[in-house]
Amino acid sequence: MSNPIRILIVDDHPAFRIGLRAILAAQSDLSVVAEASDVAESLALCERERPDLVLMDLRLPGDGVARATLAIRERWPATRVLIVTTYDGDEDIYRALQAGASGCVLKDLTSAELIAAVHAAHRGEKVRPPGVAARQRKRFRRKDLSSRELQVLRHLVNGLSNKEISRTLAIGEESVKTHLSGIFLKLGVSDRTQAAIEAVRQGIVHLD
Repeated sequence: MSNPIRILIVDDHPAFRIGLRAILAAQSDLSVVAEASDVAESLALCERERPDLVLMDLRLPGDGVARATLAIRERWPATRVLIVTTYDGDEDIYRALQAGASGCVLKDLTSAELIAAVHAAHRGEKVRPPGVAARQRKRFRRKDLSSRELQVLRHLVNGLSNKEISRTLAIGEESVKTHLSGIFLKLGVSDRTQAAIEAVRQGIVHLD
């Protein structure tokens, strides 16, 4: 029998890590070599264990998952990263994919689906749930928001008026309106309410 796929689990919920380990450990060709609860610990364990695959939660304490994915792929190119999450916000997944993740799976998938995804990612295939895949294709075609547009959008989501955004960012109201027009165009919406809804749905802005 060939060597088992060596896996590092990264999730800040111990109960989920236990369940995930149990599913994977039941497979003779999979081996969980370590577990981490945050980004810093995951990088240290990658250095020590050199896993074949990292199963990483999308929302972790510490540095961003996209940065962690990029670091792993740069330092240990043979190690694949597969995002596992309950959250399917387009922007966070997009950033992780851009950083080199093999794909993502949602936490409500079956054991058989998870195992199939692990094998596919290890083979170098792209792994995405159908709904996420369709949205990601659309996201890859969308132009990125500028840093100023992101600032305006965050304040919009927090309920600030154009005048309040203008005062907060120290720019004119006409500039705010111009940035809003660009935001609407890039998000494919026609008003402030739709922009706020899309920003949260896509994971561009996170509600505390």
